[in-house]
Amino acid sequence: MNTGIGIQALEISAHLMGEQRTIYPTLIWDEHEAVLIDTGYPGQLPLIQEAFERVGISLQSLRKIIITHHDLDHIGGLPSFIEAVESPIEVISNALEKPYIQGERRIMKFTDEVIAAMDSWPPERAIPFKRLLASPPAAPVNTLVTDGETLPYCGGIIIIDTPGHTPGHFSLYHQASKTLIAGDAMVVDHGQLLGPDPRYSIDIAQANASIKKLVQYDISRVIAYHGGIYEDHVNQRIAELAAHLG
Repeated sequence: MNTGIGIQALEISAHLMGEQRTIYPTLIWDEHEAVLIDTGYPGQLPLIQEAFERVGISLQSLRKIIITHHDLDHIGGLPSFIEAVESPIEVISNALEKPYIQGERRIMKFTDEVIAAMDSWPPERAIPFKRLLASPPAAPVNTLVTDGETLPYCGGIIIIDTPGHTPGHFSLYHQASKTLIAGDAMVVDHGQLLGPDPRYSIDIAQANASIKKLVQYDISRVIAYHGGIYEDHVNQRIAELAAHLG
């Protein structure tokens, strides 16, 4: 394993459910272990393992997975990682998201309306969704975190509750690199840092208000799960978003 502390946005692209989709899970590591934040769609373990190897990190060094929230593109690969890594993996999330990650409750975005609409979808989209409904990805959550808690891993990772996209959504601030791992609290679109996407937010007013919590941090880089890295006057841009959206 590489020595020192490292952080990398893993660009994972694949043709899924009838369209090309790109996501950015985050890998953080030090000389002792690797921590992955969010796990991609079902079936993407090989792509993520290749991304690990490109930065010189073995999949077998993975010891912790942090799940920012329970949407399918964040928990889809979780069972595969637990099965593929020989050492036990500690799965970390919060109390609100836990029952969905563990499969005790249906994924919130899979509403009755969405399920009813599937019959009108093209087969390449409807069939995979129906399979997922029948057997959704699920795994035990070992450790619960709370707002403001600092995890003592890889230079320190602060939990920041940013609800709205889902009720229990949280972001993370990696202290050593001054990186905000935003999850879906913000997106990057055509190089521009934007607020939460209203199309996919359970409560867009709450999601917009959550941006205010990020102003207190000295952030040099944002990794958005959708859109990737943003590094242009980050604190100023987040302050603008907080004033405009909050």
